[in-house]
Amino acid sequence: MSERWLVLLVEDNPADADLTRETLGNSPRGIDLEVAVSGTEAVDYVQRRGRFATSPRPDLVLLDLNLPGVDGKEVLKEIKQHAETSKVPVTVLTSSTSDKDVIQSYALGANCYIVKPLDFKNFEVAIQAVEEFWFSVVRLPPTNEERER
Repeated sequence: MSERWLVLLVEDNPADADLTRETLGNSPRGIDLEVAVSGTEAVDYVQRRGRFATSPRPDLVLLDLNLPGVDGKEVLKEIKQHAETSKVPVTVLTSSTSDKDVIQSYALGANCYIVKPLDFKNFEVAIQAVEEFWFSVVRLPPTNEERER
């Protein structure tokens, strides 16, 4: 895999985005964080449309479900239904504890579902655990660019 990792955070809450940015910014791994503040922006980013046409695909998507306009479930469905993006791992990171949301997220192809902790320290621990799991424990599929090498 690449020496740097690209994480797309899909989050409309600036405080949660800042906490995630701060936590991943303190990581010893080379992590670049991009933030999409709406479902439409997230889909365009992952599908490389419009102003994101030349952006690299993310190695991981952290997806909130409660978004303005196009919600997180629609984003997840859009990512997982296309062959070129279906292998991008998506971690749902949301405040929803609804069993219905959990079931629907997994049915749409979520790779895991995490309920956001309410306090700063536990939120930080959760983000660090996600980072450790996806970038140290798991082997991710190679990107298109890596397969061409």
